[in-house]
Formats: sequence, structure tokens, C-alpha cells
Amino acid sequence: MARRGQSRTGTRRTAPRSQRRVKDGDVIGVLARTVREVEAAAQRGRVTPSVRTKFQAVALLLREERARVREDATGSESSRTEQLKRLDGVATILATTAVQDAGLLALLAEDAVTSDAARTLRLELLKDAGIEPPAEEAPAPEPVAAAPAATERRVVPQSVVSRQLANPFLAPDFSAAPQRVSRPRRLAGWELLDPLLSSFERAGAGDAACMPLPTPSWLPVPKGLELMPHQAQLVAAAAAGHRTFLLADEPGLGKTAQALLAAEAADAYPLLVVVPSVVKTNWAREAGLWTPHRPATVVQGDGETIDGFADIVVVNYEVLDRHAGWIGDFGFRGMVVDEAHFIKNKSSQRSRNVLELAERLRSRTVRPLLMALTGTPLINDIDDFRAIWQFLGWVDDSKPLGELVDALEDTGLTPADPGFYPAARRCVVDMGIVRRRKVDVAADIPARRIADLPVELDGAAGRSIRAAEQELARRMVTRYETVLANRSSDDAVEGIDADLVRQVARWELKEATTATAGENVFGMMRRIGRAKAGLAADYAAQLARSAGKVVFFAKHVDVLDAAEETFTRQGVRFSSIRGDQTPTVRQKNIDAFVGDPDVAVAVCSLVAAGVGINLQVASNLVLAELSWTDAEQTQAIDRSHRIGQTEPVTAWRIIAAQTIDARIAELIDSKAGLAARALDGSDEEVQSSADVQLEALVALLTDALASR
Repeated sequence: MARRGQSRTGTRRTAPRSQRRVKDGDVIGVLARTVREVEAAAQRGRVTPSVRTKFQAVALLLREERARVREDATGSESSRTEQLKRLDGVATILATTAVQDAGLLALLAEDAVTSDAARTLRLELLKDAGIEPPAEEAPAPEPVAAAPAATERRVVPQSVVSRQLANPFLAPDFSAAPQRVSRPRRLAGWELLDPLLSSFERAGAGDAACMPLPTPSWLPVPKGLELMPHQAQLVAAAAAGHRTFLLADEPGLGKTAQALLAAEAADAYPLLVVVPSVVKTNWAREAGLWTPHRPATVVQGDGETIDGFADIVVVNYEVLDRHAGWIGDFGFRGMVVDEAHFIKNKSSQRSRNVLELAERLRSRTVRPLLMALTGTPLINDIDDFRAIWQFLGWVDDSKPLGELVDALEDTGLTPADPGFYPAARRCVVDMGIVRRRKVDVAADIPARRIADLPVELDGAAGRSIRAAEQELARRMVTRYETVLANRSSDDAVEGIDADLVRQVARWELKEATTATAGENVFGMMRRIGRAKAGLAADYAAQLARSAGKVVFFAKHVDVLDAAEETFTRQGVRFSSIRGDQTPTVRQKNIDAFVGDPDVAVAVCSLVAAGVGINLQVASNLVLAELSWTDAEQTQAIDRSHRIGQTEPVTAWRIIAAQTIDARIAELIDSKAGLAARALDGSDEEVQSSADVQLEALVALLTDALASR
């Protein structure tokens, strides 16, 4: 948030306070009145852009007034104390109001952009208090275009340079250019964008939320895989020629697979996929599953490791700015934006980057595939639609465009006609809004499923974990080779001695269970859990905003603590259910999660909350850490998947890619199948958690020996 009297470029403009104060006015009274207006609007659930402007203006002026009162040496100590007390009251209302709305909370962040409207309103509030700011504090006009120096440094990976040299002529593709017929515009003089947005506010319970979708025929599904019927319908729409989609299915309904196969059906390659960092590894994995013949690459950091010749390029919002230059010239024919509500603030850098890239894509390719994926298209109010509609090319800053205008003209209605609003909403929905809920497609999906979400552990923590894993493998290899060297020639075994590998793994496991220091498999899993905590909590917060209540499970206290810090920072209310609580406190927290609609997440100990409680108010769970047994994992999932649950339950397992975490997840799943067979009457023995630990070490040692 910009400081008082400071422009976005950081130039100081505030005159000394002795020069500012022309009259002695009651700024605190004006602040109190305005913050009450904001509070009332938030309580009514009507946080409009004007309300957000008031909120930010109050926050700016509150900070300035507090600093002025503290610096004022002319008044008495009792007077300063009384003024600060009144300001604290305003600050309390501001904070409690912000917690109710994620959009307001974001305005309190240090990097929040101060809007022109907020700066202007701040000056008006000063005038209301009888204070005339000096002329130099008048709002300065924004520059026509952002200076390139203000953006993050731009990079061009060497692999991309190689591709550009191999394909020097990336000609625009106008082969499918539609022939637009010029026609008289009956609605030319009407303001249409606000009525279009209002048409969604006026929607009735029976109004359609999904465009008509065709019956699937042939679909580009890899052999051995099968789409659920609701997924197949969207892919069929792309195959039939539809090219813009706001895919707003609830989480757990397979939006990733739908987007990848829609790109295949539309031949929209190269394909750009913009995602939050927590899911970019999962996108690459899903691409390998659903479009295995299309190479996919993930942009990490400066992009030194990317494949410039890939068909699918996955990049996260956080690094998009530094790669926007070459991405704009890459020749993409399709673009997918995951968690598209991230771009709702059109003044944010990531929103500007996405909208600019989409516009460049449309300028090079006629009818490119554009898909916005989000379970939460609306967070604050209907105005959140604007950026998503603009990304899809349905509107610009002030008016509807192209096919949407034609559809509105064809209604024969104007905003003055009573039937305009339902007809206009139908026109927008038919442009490509697809919204299905779990309960609507319950027959398509299993009642209980586990979805793995691989994440990359970047930075020092990730490097440390990988180094520790390598050291553990080296230690076991050394022990294996020592035993092998002391054997007689009669005991020689060709290749890797599987029996000796298992014996070395047993020795390592025994030492790990008794050691009080040193790196071992248990300590490594705990470190992996800590490294995943922030990513897992961030994903849980996204789920809570898009799908309702979420249960978050972890094993270790420090992982639970880290998750709760993330929720607090993001303004997500939660209940904590742990083993060290008294029965009274525990039940109070359970009741808060179940009964209070504002408590979005239950942060649960995998052991303490894995049994004996009912949390069926949530149908989504996040497993931030892996258990050593499928039984413990199943017990946790069954807190929601139980009698009284009306929706299919999805458990999202957060897996640290390229670590022992991924191997353990595979082992747990294999033991789950074994346990099921045993319960069904098999003679096979059900294995314990120690077996999973042993098999993980066996796999680690075997891989290390095989790679020598």
C-alpha cells in the first residue's frame, strides 16, 4: 500500500504537516463515519468497487492520522491518548471488516496498489474534515503506458532462442477467419456492460448456469483412459468448434483433463497454461497422462531447464512477468488460465500480464482456444466477471464485443425492456460458461476418491531435502558394498542382490527407530511435511473459497502451526483440532467448524482427529502429510465420508515430487489394495506401517544401485 503523499514511483510529495493544516478538523470523526459505512456494506454482503475504494481510503488516512497524532507535540499527553484510542477503534472496525472479505483483506497488504479513486476519496475525506491539502497533493495523472523499467526483469531461455532460430517465421494463422457481416447496430447507443453484469445479479433459481453441450461422439482420449460423461461433453463442444470457455466446475470434477483434451480436440498447439505455483507440477503430470504424445514443459525460475520445442508450456503467475516477452512471440494457439479468479483485480500485474498475452494471442491466431478455469468465478461481487470475460475476448473495458454483441442484437430487446436481463444472461452463458456441481454429476464420480497433487519443493528447503535423501542413499550403498566386498566368491550374485538390499534396509530402519540424532527416513519425512505445509495450506485456502468447507490434515505440530499461520495471513478463518486440547475445547472447535458458515477450514491432527469425530459438513479434504498406512489415511477421510454426507468426497494428497514422498504414496496405495483383498477373504497377510517404511528404503537403495 502506498504511503501518504507517495506516488507509485516512490517520489515524496507530502508537505510538512505544519503547512498542510489550514484548519483544525475532526479527521477521526470522518474516518469513523466512513468505516461504519464500509462495515455495514460488508455485513450485507455488498462489497462493491465503491465500498473497496472507501475501505482503502480509510486505511490510507488512518495510517497518516495515527502518525500525525504521535508526532504532534503541541497537545497534551491526555489529548494524544484519547485521539489514539479513537483511532484504535476505527482500526478495529477496519480489521474485523477485512477478515469478512478476501478482497478487502488484500487491500491491507504492503504491495497492494493504491487506486486513483482511493487517492481522490482520501482528499475528499480531508476536505470533509475541514482540511485543505496543498496543491501538490492533488492526484497526478497516471502515465499513458507503464514504463518497461518498472516491470520485473525479462528473460529469454536459451531453449526458446533455439526454437525461434529453428522457426524464424511464425506467421499469424488466419485460416479459420470467420466472415463477419456488417449490420446496423440497434444497441449502438446503449450502455451494455453494466446491464450484462446486473443480469447475473437478477438471476433466478431456475436460470441456466451452463451453456448447451453436445452429446459426445469421437473424443481424443488415450487408450486405457476414460472420461466421465460431464467431462466428455465439454471436450465434444471444443471438437464441434467452440473456442472460449469459462469452466467453473466445482473442484474434483476434472477441469484439468477437460482443458487438455479440449486443446487436443481444437488442435490448439502450442498451448500456454498459466497456473498457481502449487499446481504446475500436477499440470505437467496430467499432460503426460491425457496427452502423452504432446511434450510438456514447466517454467521454473528463469527457465533454464525448459524445453523450447514443447507443445504445452506451463508457467505460474509469479514468474509470468519475467517471461511475458518471449511468451508473447512464441506462437501459441491456445491459452488456459487455471484458478482464473486470480486475475479479477485488473490493476494487478498478473492480471495485466494475462490480459496482454490473451490479446496478443488473438492478434496472431483467429479463434484461438481460450479457457478460464475456476471453481470461484465470483469472490466479492459480480464485477469479478470483468477480467475473466475480457481474457476470453467477450468484452473490453467498456463494452461487449464480437459474437456477444451479435447475440444481444438478435434478442430484439434493449435494457429498457423487462425481458432483456434474462435474455442477456443467456447470451453470456451461451458464450461458453460451463458450471457443474458435484451433486449434479454424482453419478459420474465415485463417492470417495483420492486425488494426488504433486508439488515441487523449491529453494533452500527443497535442496536440503534432496541432499539428505542422496546422503541416506549413499550411506546404504556404502554398507551394501562393504558387505558385498567381504563375501566369498561362492556367494556372488549377478546384478543387484535383492536379499542383501532388503537386509541393509532392515538395518537402516532399526537404527532409525532408535537413533536420537542424524538423518533418517523419519526425520526426512517430517522435513518434507514442513516444506509442503505452506503449499498445502495455500491449496486448502483456494478450495475453501471455491468449494466451501475444507478439512486439513497433518501429522506434526510444526506443520499444523505453519498451515495456521498461512490461513491467518490470508484471512481464512479456521478451527484447530489437536491432541493436546481438553474435550471441551476440542468439541467447541468442532462445533465452530460444523455450525459457523464463516469458519472455512478445520486444521486437524491426523492422529488426534482421524477417529471419533464427524466432519461431513465438508466434502473436500487436504492431506498435507502422508500416513504410513492406508488405514490411518482412510480413517481421516472417513471423518467426512460417512452417513450424512450428501456429496462425493475428494481427498487431495499433497505429494512432494521427485522425493521419497512420492515413493511412499505409491507404496501406501499398493498396501491398500492388499488390505482390501485380505478383508475379502484372501490368505495374504495385511502388512503394517513398518513394511511401508522398509519398502521405501528398499526402493531408495535399489534406485541408487541401479543408477551407478
